[in-house]
Formats: sequence, structure tokens, C-alpha cells
Amino acid sequence: MGRKVILATCALNQWALDFDGNLRRILKSVEVARSRGARYRLGPELDVCGYGCADHFYESDTLLHCFQVLKELLESPVTQDIICDVGMPVMHHNVRYNCRVIFLNKKILLIRPKMLLANHGNNRELLTVSAGYSRLGIVLFLIPDFETVPFGDGVLSTNDTCIGSEICAELWNPRSPHVDMGLDGVEIITNSSASYHELSKASRRVSLIRSATSKSGGIYMFANQRGCDGDRLYYDGCAMIAVNGDIVAQGAQFSLEDVEVLTASLDLEDVRSYRGEKCHPYLQPEYRPCHRVKVDFSLSESQDVYFPSHEPIEWRFHLAEEEISLGPACWLWDYLRRSGQAGFLLPLSGGVDSSSTACIVYSMCHQICQAVKNGSAQVLEDVRHVVGNAAYTPKEPRELCGRLFTTCYMASENSSQDTCNRAKDLAAQIGSTHINLNIDMAVKAILGIFSLVTGKLPQFRANGGSTRENIALQNVQARVRMILAYLFAQLSLWAQGRPGGLLVLGSANVDESLTGYFTKYDCSSADINPIGGISKTDLKRFLQYCADKFKLSALHSILAAPPSAELEPLRHGHVSQTDESDMGMTYTELSLIGRLRKISKCGPYSMFCKLIHMWRETCSPSQVAVKVKHFFRMYSANRHKMTTVTPAYHAENYSPDDNRFDLRPFLYNTLWNRQFRCIDEQVTTLSTLRQEALFDAVAQDALDSTPL
Repeated sequence: MGRKVILATCALNQWALDFDGNLRRILKSVEVARSRGARYRLGPELDVCGYGCADHFYESDTLLHCFQVLKELLESPVTQDIICDVGMPVMHHNVRYNCRVIFLNKKILLIRPKMLLANHGNNRELLTVSAGYSRLGIVLFLIPDFETVPFGDGVLSTNDTCIGSEICAELWNPRSPHVDMGLDGVEIITNSSASYHELSKASRRVSLIRSATSKSGGIYMFANQRGCDGDRLYYDGCAMIAVNGDIVAQGAQFSLEDVEVLTASLDLEDVRSYRGEKCHPYLQPEYRPCHRVKVDFSLSESQDVYFPSHEPIEWRFHLAEEEISLGPACWLWDYLRRSGQAGFLLPLSGGVDSSSTACIVYSMCHQICQAVKNGSAQVLEDVRHVVGNAAYTPKEPRELCGRLFTTCYMASENSSQDTCNRAKDLAAQIGSTHINLNIDMAVKAILGIFSLVTGKLPQFRANGGSTRENIALQNVQARVRMILAYLFAQLSLWAQGRPGGLLVLGSANVDESLTGYFTKYDCSSADINPIGGISKTDLKRFLQYCADKFKLSALHSILAAPPSAELEPLRHGHVSQTDESDMGMTYTELSLIGRLRKISKCGPYSMFCKLIHMWRETCSPSQVAVKVKHFFRMYSANRHKMTTVTPAYHAENYSPDDNRFDLRPFLYNTLWNRQFRCIDEQVTTLSTLRQEALFDAVAQDALDSTPL
């Protein structure tokens, strides 16, 4: 028996309910792990069926197919002589559990259910599975037509070490299982996750794993899903291995590869030495020993003294702008290749939002070309399938962008030449197939029908019309653009004699979604939206990053221009309408308000109480009150739009996504009577206090100036 072990963890791009594809990727990861000498392979959470099965977990078919895959894994020669750790739902006593199934040489060693479920943010695990509980201990579980196996909260005791499991959210819990495991001598702790991407979340993840092993020592293995498994989330890999508070192996956060395996050679004596002065379990009042399941197998070899041990490394974190460039691009590629479509179409207006979407597609093309250049046979096969040419090999991003990406500038009589030029220049620099068309004929036809029926012709406010007329005329233009976008997405390749259709991309940012500053069923209505979870302020920083990284000089004029919908008449040939004027607040103010609403859980009164301090240098309490009331009136009046908004990439925890992340009513009392009354009372109180303080200050000055 030796002292050094080779362990393997991985990041897999699994797809919900793609049982055959998931099986292939699991076997590939085991094959790579074995080839590197590993004797333990850890996979992501629910890697057999995919994490995002949602209500499909209720179906008996899901359980059936999981056990069919498990049977094939057990019988495969690839999985022999290595402990394999896979994830799947298991039903015990008619209760479904999210489980790790750990097996070796055709024998299941332990089924360990998830003890602490994730039930916040995008996770709603309590709706589909139950949490295991420690009182269950280890019980015998009968697998039909197979065998009786241990089921419950236990750890594996091999001939040379002890291995315990955590599953995803258990790491983030204040009572994480790894604490008791470390105190009870468990030397290797694994974590199988389906942890989705949010900007800067990787740093929190790494910090937790470092902390888990710095407190009481040990080896910590982290496996994660990576990619789009069928919904708004992108799972961002970051497979890693840590020892005694140090990261010794780091996997990629963003990648187009379906399988990434990370291995490390580690010295168990390092753990034992570290714990020598730190672990005193019987001095801990609530210490709970672990139930051990004996396994006649060794992870180490007797002649391993010459095996090198991995040394600590510094984790390289991406900037937020890099994450926006990489994460949504990988998500788009997964969606494109798995949807069977031939590319994307984007209504490109020449503004910050649509330009951001265009740059994300260009970043996707960069990553594809780089992966092919690095020798990825899988990515090359995928891109050939998408373009419909088995002999095609992408050489550079602009050329690939021209094959996959169509941009369309839809001008009206209210569009400026400046935005037309900006859209054309950006399209030329990224290489997209660019279309320039005019929608005035379609708009006039629709208004002509209305005028024929009613005898009235609405006018813009600038031409003497009412607010209702003004908004309706803007909406007609916006909705015509949506119709044309889908028409060209379906038939533009047909017109070129090419097969397939295009996915329509949206470009409404999180601030516009929050306030409802968009037309319901306009060209923000699309198939998917890569920027729908990102604020305008973050997008501007992202475009500056793209201008520097990709040398896209066209972005400089786009960043310099004031954001505008360009739906109202021009004034002397120039834009008269701006987004911030229409919304009644700046994007910077909206970004802060959005964070307070969602992250800080602020209603109108709580938000006012925070903002009077945060904005004290620029706004009086009464001005803050006006802004808060205006926001909540807009938000509540337009919340219904979120029920039909385009599925968007989840990028931040201030997202207003109505699907499952930000669950709110969509019919509000927009008067907010009591809430606004509390704000008004506070404004009055603050005004009185300020006047009294001013009076006292004047009186004190008078006393100070009186001669003695």
C-alpha cells in the first residue's frame, strides 16, 4: 500500500434526456481518466440524465432509462479497475432522490442521496426530488433484476484511504457535510455539481473549496457540468482539485469541448500531516461520525515513491467582460448545433445592445476557429454539420461568421443615417452577411388598414398627436421588424439555395426588461437572447473589451452615441428620442435599482431608505422618492411583458426572468398606496429634521459670532 493517489475529475457537456449522448461522454471521460493512471473518476451532478430534466424527473421513463444507462456502464470494459462516480435520480420507498451511484468492477458500492437541496435562484430542487436525511443511515436498497446495495449517507473506506461525497449545494451550505467528514478522517471529499454561470461566481466557488480544505485539511475534488443542457443556464465547468487549502489542478471555465478530464497525483501523507495539529473531533460538541462502507480496493500503489505530486497553482480568473465574451458565446454554439439550425439572424440597429449580441456571435466564431486549430475533431464535426458541408474547415472568424451569421438593418423614416452606417461598419468588420432594408411600406400598409376601418390616422406627438397615438405608432414599427426578422430567418437561406433556417437573436438588456422599456412582440421577441440577463453598463464595458481584443473600431462610435430606439420622427435629420429620457432615469441608476430590487430584496420603501444614503451627494430625499416611485410604477405596469420575453442567457443574480428565477405577479396595483405613503411620510420627517438642523446650525453660528 502506497501513499500517492491519482484522481480524476471532469467537466461534461451533458444534455437533458440525451441518454445515449450522455453515456458516450461519461465513457469517454472514464477512458481518459484510466489512460492517465487514475483509479477514481468523479462526474458532474446527474450526469446520466442531465441536470435540467425539470418535471421529467416525475416520469418513470426517466428512472428507467437512467438504470439502463447504469447497466451499460457497469458492464462496459472501460469502467473496470477504476472507481466510477456517476449521478442519477433514484426512487427509494416511492421517494425520488438526487443520488451519486459509486461502482467498481460491475458492483455498486454505495448510492448516496443528496442531503441538502438547492432551492433558490434558478434551482427548484424541492419540486422534483426529496432530500436524504442522516437518520436514514445506511439501508439496503434492492435494484430490480440486479442486487441489494447500500443506500444512504455514508462514505467509502478503501484499503488505503477514505472517500466522502458532497453534491453541489452542500458545499454552499453553512452545515456542509465536509466539516464532519474532515473531522472523522475522510481524506478525499468529492463534489459533483451542476453549478451554472453568473458573472464573477467562479471566485466564490474557488474560495469555498479552498476554505473547505484549509479548515481541517483534505483533498477536495470538484466536478461540474459545462454547456447548455436545454434551457437558459450555462454550466461553466471549472473542474478543480484542491489540497489543504491550495488549488493544485484547474480546468477550463468556458470551452467548446464536450469532455474535459482533470487528473492530479496527490500525496495522502500531506493530508495526514496537515491534520495532525488541526483535527480534534471529540472536542467538537456536535461532531457526527460517518458510516463507513468497506471496499477491498486501493487507490495507491506500493511502488509510488517516484510519482511526482502536483504543486499549488494560482487560479486565473476572467474579467467580467471576458466572461460575457465567452459564456454566452459557448451557450449560443450549444444551442445552434443541438437545434439543427444553420445559423443566426440578428436585427442590427447600430446601438449598444444589438452590437453586443453581434460581438458575442463573433466571439463564438473565434472560439470555434481556435478549437479547430487546436485539433478538436468534435468541434470540426459539429461545424461541418451546421454549415452542411462535410469537407469544410473554418480558417478564420470573419469567414465563418459570414456563413453562420446574418445581420439586418431595418430602416424607417425615423432612422438616422448614423445608425445605418454604424450597423454596416460593424457587420463589415465581423464579416456577417448584412441586409439593409426599409420597413416604411409595411408600416404604411398597416396604418392604411386602420385608417380605412376607423376613418382616423394617428399622428406622432411631434406632429400634434396624443401620447396614445405616439406609443401606438412606435409599436407598429417595432412589431413589423419582428415579423420581417422571422420571415428572413426562415427564407433567406432558401433564397440563396442553401438548406436550413436561422435562429432569430434578441438583444433586449436586463434594464429594459426590468422597466418594460420595449414593445411586446417587437424585434426583442426572438428565439433566444444572449444579453437578456446583462445590464447596459456591463454591456458597454464588454463592447470596449471587444473593441480592444478583436480590433473592432466600429464599436467606438457605437459606444459614443446616446442610446435611442429611433421610433419617433427625426429633428433636422438627427435623433430626438433617447432611451434615458423616455425611461426617466439613467442606465446607471437602473442598474443599481435592479440590484436592490432583486439581490437586496427591496420593496419601494426599503429601496428609498437605502438610496437616500447612496445618492445623498446628487439627490435630495424628495428627488430620490420621485425616482423610486417612477421606477415601481413602470416596473409594475409592464411586468406582464416578462411573461412573453425571449428566453435569455442567465448571467447575473439581478435578472428579472419570469420563468423560474424572479417569480412575481404580473398584475400589480400600480398605485402602491401604502408603500408610497410610507415614503412620503419619511420625506416629510427628513425635511423637518433638515430644517431643524439648519435652524440649529444658524443659531449656533449666531452664538459663535456674538462678541464676549
